[in-house]
Amino acid sequence: MNKISLLLAFLLPLSTMAQKLTLTGSVEGLPDNTSVVLIDLENGSSPLGETRSKGGAFVLSSKLEAATLLGLMVGDTMKTAVFLGNENVKVSGSVKTKIDDWRFTGSKTQDAFTEFQDQFIPKFEKIDQLGMQLQSNPEDKNLSDAMKAQVDDIQKSVDQFVSKHPSSPVSAMVILSTIGFTEDIALLEKRAKMLTGEAMSTAIGGQLKKALIDARFNAVGSIATDFMQKDTSGRDVSLAQFRGKYVLVDFWASWCGPCRRENVNLVKTFKKYKDKNFTVLGVSLDEEKDRWLAAIKKDELTWTQVSDLKGWENEVAQKYRITAIPRNLLLGPDGKILAKDLRGEDLDQKLAALLGKK
Repeated sequence: MNKISLLLAFLLPLSTMAQKLTLTGSVEGLPDNTSVVLIDLENGSSPLGETRSKGGAFVLSSKLEAATLLGLMVGDTMKTAVFLGNENVKVSGSVKTKIDDWRFTGSKTQDAFTEFQDQFIPKFEKIDQLGMQLQSNPEDKNLSDAMKAQVDDIQKSVDQFVSKHPSSPVSAMVILSTIGFTEDIALLEKRAKMLTGEAMSTAIGGQLKKALIDARFNAVGSIATDFMQKDTSGRDVSLAQFRGKYVLVDFWASWCGPCRRENVNLVKTFKKYKDKNFTVLGVSLDEEKDRWLAAIKKDELTWTQVSDLKGWENEVAQKYRITAIPRNLLLGPDGKILAKDLRGEDLDQKLAALLGKK
């Protein structure tokens, strides 16, 4: 045997060791014959591997295309998410503790996933709490400031995590799971460019690529997509008709409490700037014309209003991917989107900077 053959013979077993995922478990108190199943959480619920425990131990094997988010189910009640690739991983724990607290060793991807959970889940929970409080008290400045501070903290944490784990597919998941916290497409693309091919060559990496394409749609700085819909008198109105003006495209509905409360602020702003090349174009997600017209009259909305009376299926809302209201976009005279979701004092300050204080 020559030197090259000898070297290949030595290296071949090492190169094939991690061509599949092998998960070896040792769980104190686990009854014999307990079902242990792995499923791919990204591509359906068909088992990737399944076995039965014996003496508190089990071994699961599966060949993965790339590191991915998996579900580990032990028995009928113990379930957790793990992020694993083709590697040799050990898990240890006890039936007396939560499966989320079991210890995984041998996987850098799972280590990064655990770090993500420990760092970001509490932040997401805080955002949810503040969001519910703001729904009940939308004008509470302290709550608004707290929400902004929490979002800023998440943005900082994302950058730190991605910088620390540029080759981990978990970083792609971090960017994807926080993509809704910023409208800055340049920032999102900058983060994605920090990731290596390994981090993006997974199902989640593919989802991130698609999400970035979607984020470019009607992003700040882009030309707003044109549309046409009928006004309260049945006449066709297009967005293109408003070229040459600053226009706020406002998505709302008569049944939307926060929208109706924001109308009070919007009426004041409209009156303040309507003679300075500014107007509003309301797009209603109503279904009943009488209620739509009654709300317009009661709230004294004197600007142009359009709707196809299809509710959440409103064609303009669908085109703009509106999933919650109130939402708005501020457009410049050239049709470019200048900002999104400006309300109350924020809208007034933006218009003052653009048009001058009145």
